[in-house]
Amino acid sequence: MVKIADIELGEFPLLLAPMEDVSDPPFRALCKLHGADLMYTEFISSEGLIRDAAKSVRKLDIFEYERPVGIQIFGSNIESMRKATEVSQGANPDIIDINYGCPVKKVAGKGAGAGILQDIPKMVEMTKEIVNSTHLPVTVKTRLGWDDNTKYIVEVAERLQDVGIKAISIHGRTRKQMYKGEADWSLISEVKHNPRINIPVFGNGDINSPQKAVEYKNRYGVDGVMIGRASIGNPWFFNQVKHFIKTGEELPLPTISDRADVVKKHLEMSLEWKGEHEGIVEMRRHYANYFKGIRDFKSTRMKLVTSLDANEIFDMLEEIKSQNLTFEV
Repeated sequence: MVKIADIELGEFPLLLAPMEDVSDPPFRALCKLHGADLMYTEFISSEGLIRDAAKSVRKLDIFEYERPVGIQIFGSNIESMRKATEVSQGANPDIIDINYGCPVKKVAGKGAGAGILQDIPKMVEMTKEIVNSTHLPVTVKTRLGWDDNTKYIVEVAERLQDVGIKAISIHGRTRKQMYKGEADWSLISEVKHNPRINIPVFGNGDINSPQKAVEYKNRYGVDGVMIGRASIGNPWFFNQVKHFIKTGEELPLPTISDRADVVKKHLEMSLEWKGEHEGIVEMRRHYANYFKGIRDFKSTRMKLVTSLDANEIFDMLEEIKSQNLTFEV
């Protein structure tokens, strides 16, 4: 049984990665329904939280059916991160997670996210302050290092464990790699098999099939995997992985009708949480992924992403179910 502090997550937990503009409550609800064991919010700016910025504060919304769920925060100022931890704790999550992995320039360039990998002592000090400012378990998501010359993750994991984190998720790339090339899990495995490490170690990067999840589970010995891009438009992925681990067989892929039903559910929750206009507009990024690989679907997809009428979109989704659509081979 893998545990983060006292939170039991099962034998080989599957974690939903915190993805900006993706891991919101409607999407998390679908992933939970389809087998995710632990989920994190979108990453939230510490400065936004302590300034009470509406967009940041709304990201604190979590619901009972999601548990266990972690709130992920990022920032470069230690005092701001400490205060943001206190604000986040008020939303009653199960876990506080620190983002030391985001590679995008507007975050990393300011010394937050993966940017802090250029200053390991500050990373350790910030983590210690956050751990000491909350009664909740603190976890960290990070990368192997800033670039090929600074892959200090084995030492970093030890130092973060020493100041009190309860689990670490490691993306198998450096900041310089962004999302390019193949993720290197050998160092993630080294962290896991370091005799000094006694917290759960989760691997992240390139888990894009149930077969790969099982292969990496066996090859690298991690406690679980964090799944990001493979779940977008595919919340079924978690149960597909679990079924393959259990039986060695693939679950049948969701039909086009299944997909349309889940999109309807996703849109309903999006409208409820965000309001009509924003709920419609923000769903647009999901349609291409949900309906990927369907023959002659371009014109339908264009209608879905241009309509501003919720009823019209629901009608289109019903129509998709009744059409004789097929997947490309």
